[in-house]
Amino acid sequence: MKTLEERLGGVQLLEPTVFGDDRGWFMESYNAARFADLGLPTNFVQSNLSRSRRGVLRGLHYQWPNPQGKLVQVVEGEVFDVAVDIRQGSPTFGQWYGANLSAANRRQMYVPEGFAHGFAVLSDWATFSYLCTSLYHQPSDRGVRWDDPAIGIDWPIEAPSLSEKDVRAALLAEVPPELLPR
Repeated sequence: MKTLEERLGGVQLLEPTVFGDDRGWFMESYNAARFADLGLPTNFVQSNLSRSRRGVLRGLHYQWPNPQGKLVQVVEGEVFDVAVDIRQGSPTFGQWYGANLSAANRRQMYVPEGFAHGFAVLSDWATFSYLCTSLYHQPSDRGVRWDDPAIGIDWPIEAPSLSEKDVRAALLAEVPPELLPR
């Protein structure tokens, strides 16, 4: 496992070591000792899977209080994955980082606590896996508008399919300070 890029004070794009032959391949998707060596958390407490069709955009989601760090990867298909720094006082507040994650490239992204996260599905279908550093806490569930012009994410899809929650999400500048990570 190696870090390909680190951005925005903790977002890491990871590339696992893959062992393969004519029968297929094997990779470690998580190893506590290797993650600790990279400065990543090793205390994942919840595992989630989602499956979405082409054009679906999920996000930008975060929890506050009770923040979650997320280790994300795609096990089927391809997505454009995004992390946005929403930590009050951060020198990179409101900045975003995005990368293509796919079953083919097997890359993972670590999205630290204090970041909003989202992804857009680029393939016919995508199965998305994520490990979380804390449990889902519905009262802390929050969101920021996926198309906030102040953030300016360059999403590679037009007219995404959104949940009602994501349609109603606030612009980052409209989120009360007490509902943003510190």
